[in-house]
Amino acid sequence: MGLTETDRKEVVKYRLERAKSTLAEVPFLMENEFYGTAINRLYYACYYATTALLVSNGHEAHTHTGVKTLLALHYIKEGLIEKSLGKMYGQLFNMRQTSDYEDWITLDESDVKQFIEPTEQFISAIENLISSQP
Repeated sequence: MGLTETDRKEVVKYRLERAKSTLAEVPFLMENEFYGTAINRLYYACYYATTALLVSNGHEAHTHTGVKTLLALHYIKEGLIEKSLGKMYGQLFNMRQTSDYEDWITLDESDVKQFIEPTEQFISAIENLISSQP
């Protein structure tokens, strides 16, 4: 990536803030029954947090699948992030893809609601990993 240490820390901070602000959009979307968009925002909240973690450790991915793969390889496989949270991220990835690109897909409140708390836990776990780094 070619970032200085200062730049790297700023990117990590920005992406964590972006993860939280993206997650903060979800209650409005749920209230207004924009369930497909809510899944999109939950996925991207996790994605931004994951990319913050990857950048913090010098990992670089160029695709969404690459981000998911690096998370699994360096953090889930190593036991640093719970497998259940990794599975949830994968489910959000698939649901976001389906919702964004497939025809006649309709999500409802229950499809989305089950992912809100795990997304919060996912972001918190990543923040804890980043803050525990030297």
